[in-house]
Amino acid sequence: AFLTAMLNVMERRLFFIPSFKIYGGVAGLYDYGPPGCSIKQNLTQTWRNHFILEESMLEVECPAVTPEIVLKASGHVDRFVDFMVTDVKNGDCHRADHLVEGHLETLIDDPKTSPADLSEARDLLARVGEMGAKELEEMITKYGIKAPETGHDLSPPFPFNLMFKTSIGPRGDMTGFLRPETAQGIFVNFRDLLFYNGSRLPFAAAQIGNSYRNEIAPRAGLLRVREFTQAEIEHFCNPNDKSHPKFSTIADVAPLLYSQELQLSEEKKAQRMSVGEAVGKGIIANETLAYFIGRTYLFCLKIGLNADRVRFRQHLKHEMAHYAEDCWDCEVDCSYGWVECAGLADRSAYDLTAHTNMSKVPLLAFDRYPEPRMEEVLTIIPDKRELGKLFKREANTVACALENMEEDAAMAMKAKLEGNEAVEFTVEGNTYSIAPGMVVVKKEMKKVSGKNIVPAVIEPSFGIGRLLYCVFEHSYYVRDGDDNRACFSFSPVIAPI
Repeated sequence: AFLTAMLNVMERRLFFIPSFKIYGGVAGLYDYGPPGCSIKQNLTQTWRNHFILEESMLEVECPAVTPEIVLKASGHVDRFVDFMVTDVKNGDCHRADHLVEGHLETLIDDPKTSPADLSEARDLLARVGEMGAKELEEMITKYGIKAPETGHDLSPPFPFNLMFKTSIGPRGDMTGFLRPETAQGIFVNFRDLLFYNGSRLPFAAAQIGNSYRNEIAPRAGLLRVREFTQAEIEHFCNPNDKSHPKFSTIADVAPLLYSQELQLSEEKKAQRMSVGEAVGKGIIANETLAYFIGRTYLFCLKIGLNADRVRFRQHLKHEMAHYAEDCWDCEVDCSYGWVECAGLADRSAYDLTAHTNMSKVPLLAFDRYPEPRMEEVLTIIPDKRELGKLFKREANTVACALENMEEDAAMAMKAKLEGNEAVEFTVEGNTYSIAPGMVVVKKEMKKVSGKNIVPAVIEPSFGIGRLLYCVFEHSYYVRDGDDNRACFSFSPVIAPI
């Protein structure tokens, strides 16, 4: 009743409405009316003030249309998928994990469910989002899950890429996609941003803009849509030093933290703890990640969310990518349960390394030592004259690849060359034979002032539409129990006046 009444008020007062309404609308697309535009703009500007301006971040604006190679490097082309099932009789599409989640939630809410089945359902529900096609199929078979509208059988789950595909240029020979996130525009501009920042770490870059995901089954209004506004931060830092100079200013901030340990406990309930204590106990991996958790919590309070209905849930071990150091979701309680509104992750050096490997452009920063020191340094000197004679136009490409070899590979090559043995060397899919005398590989002591490193990335990523929806719910009330006297108690910083 609460949700229906609130949504009726919002549509009647034109906060947001389905797009293309006179043509029947399209699922997952919404238009903001005058008050909705005003609140969204105010919320976005508050985010910009709170993070970009207060933290002296570098703001960028990048195109939504993205060449395929960029998203191939980031992994989106191959792995940005949800698992879909279809009604075997009418072909209707459904997200497999949503159907499994819905069934498990029904079991949990059913008072007739036995304690053993209840415990199993809760454990399964916590990891449905990370299940693959085989596990989802097993769940669908085990619980006899059918198509929700018709009761028909379902097909086995199969992957569906969520990106909108397009072509770039009049000939249509360059494949592109509408970006599924704003982050990649920051990563590919890292070198220029680093130079703009005086080649100093740490620094943060941010972008606010629309992203696009071709959701299988959009639902829950603004919470799961096909076009949405994101606000993302990429904080670049030394992977060996993730302290934060302003950490002491938020060390006493105490949000509700739902750690891995608490999620696996019997009680399964978040506890309030200062971020300083959480770092001290090793619950949050480092100061910089904890700093952004604290700042995100303060932002949530600033825009009017209820402090007791905001929590930070740590990803369980099986949820985290292999390269991630630590990940937390800012979740807000609403009529649809606890909804993820922001994600905060220590992504290590994965993104810059992936783009370096694909583009062949080193995305590095120079870590300057306090004082110069003597170190054993790997030196690789290609004989460009010999390479030119043999490889012609491709000589520069081969020489560049040799100079940028990893130490282990270089030393293995050195051993073979010293044994008067040619080495097969692959560059961009082409194989070249490197003979003795074409390259010198050696280690020597040199006085160095620093070294090149691949920076680590701490990424806070916010869904503006989801935050906005939760603000609507937390602000809505009716006077004297009369649904005709509905009100919104907005925070002054986002109120549409």
